[in-house]
Amino acid sequence: MSPATLTGVGAIALWAFLALLGRWAVPLPPLQVTALAFAVGGSLGLAIVAARGKLARLRQPPLAWAHGVGGLAGYHALYFAAIAWTPPVTANLLNYLWPLLIVLLAAPVLGMRLGPRRLAGTALGFLGCALLIGGGAAMPAGSGAGLLCAVAAAVVWATYSVTSRRMAAVPTEAVAGFCLGAAAMAGLAHLAFESWVVPGARQWLAVGLLGAGPVGAAFFLWDVGMKRGDPRLLGTLAYAAPVASTLLLVIAGEGVLDARVGLAAVLVAGGGLLAATAR
Repeated sequence: MSPATLTGVGAIALWAFLALLGRWAVPLPPLQVTALAFAVGGSLGLAIVAARGKLARLRQPPLAWAHGVGGLAGYHALYFAAIAWTPPVTANLLNYLWPLLIVLLAAPVLGMRLGPRRLAGTALGFLGCALLIGGGAAMPAGSGAGLLCAVAAAVVWATYSVTSRRMAAVPTEAVAGFCLGAAAMAGLAHLAFESWVVPGARQWLAVGLLGAGPVGAAFFLWDVGMKRGDPRLLGTLAYAAPVASTLLLVIAGEGVLDARVGLAAVLVAGGGLLAATAR
């Protein structure tokens, strides 16, 4: 495994903690969490970029800024809303439709052929998600909005990831600017649509860890891995994230790993693995 690919694996490991830290931030509103976490992550990234004397690399065309800021802010606002308004294990697994959607979007966006193995893997993933919200699933009243947010988050991240391949010339250092832009965008939306909730010690800890890890360093690591490493291997390894993330939620007491959830996790991860290992 090349050093760049190993760097991308670090992002996958950090993303396994996204759901748990997001739950720790409750009851902060989703847009407030998004703004605070990106402010932390962007500030840390900007400090590193400045220390390396590469601030000039933040000068990118408007399209790159729109893509980076819109994708990062939109996905995380939807994701934090999903795990706040829906049982977190269910929302987390539904969100991990994004690797499967990447497979489907690769055909119309990047011109890559879809074979039977990829289609079979996609079908398994959707079957796992259908199991979560279909027969036997006990959903609290008012969970519908959270379920829609989880699916929408998957669509946004898959679209962002696939279209990122067309922006390989954008340097990794620019991610620091995108994070700060996402913080500003989420902050303005928070002021317009939400009420400020004073964070407690647990919420501040969650926001700090989110900004330092899965909503900060992970994007820099992933950018390096996707642009300089082996995206096929990283895509395959990414399907371990929903299983690891779900297990962390269960261990922390934020969910129950019953037979239905366990089978859904296997189907989502297994379907993604099947699709990613197709030639």
